[in-house]
Amino acid sequence: MTLESKTSVPTGSGAAVVERTGTTPWVPIRSLKPPHRDRILIHLTALPERDRYLRFGYTAGDEQIGRYVQGLNFDRDEVFGVFNRRLDLIAMAHLAFPDAGTPHPKAAEFGVSVSTQARGRGYGACLFGHAMLHARNRGFDSLFIHALSENRVMLRIVRQAGAIVDRAGSETDAYLKLPHDTLASRLEQWIGDGAAEIDYRLKQQARVVSGELDMVADPKPEIGQTPGRTAQD
Repeated sequence: MTLESKTSVPTGSGAAVVERTGTTPWVPIRSLKPPHRDRILIHLTALPERDRYLRFGYTAGDEQIGRYVQGLNFDRDEVFGVFNRRLDLIAMAHLAFPDAGTPHPKAAEFGVSVSTQARGRGYGACLFGHAMLHARNRGFDSLFIHALSENRVMLRIVRQAGAIVDRAGSETDAYLKLPHDTLASRLEQWIGDGAAEIDYRLKQQARVVSGELDMVADPKPEIGQTPGRTAQD
């Protein structure tokens, strides 16, 4: 049975996931909060039609994606993201936790998307592993993935993680049993989250410095002065 999202668009498990190619370097994955809604919206609406179809289970339009983003419950769920040097959100995952009284109160649902230009770097697999860690550290014993059966990359990732996969025609459900949290798993999360936050702040500072250097290199002309000419011209 699928865990239903509390928004107008299901969490899904989409598509824009990627396989690990060789040895994947450490990826800074940052927790997203309400101030990031605009960047989440930009990321999701930039997905091509095929990726939207695999991510949400149908070709979601901009309006439907907008309702999904506005309905994200950051107090209940966890949303993660990967930012590039320009602080563009290039990959994100939604780890949805059920409310009390649901059929699977100990199962968290996972959905992921990766921008077209960021494929082939292992972000989908990294976000999946990150979600597994956070779910187990919150006391959940399984991770649930609902995907279209044609989403081979997502299904390959969950199979490699040891999930039980149940295909029913065009749709597939997968359940991954999670180990209990340990001191080591909590320490791993704490270190990873802290390092990702530092990485994000450094990127912010780099953008500020870059902007200041651009202003120095290309100062604005004084009032009454023609751009590109100096007072000596």
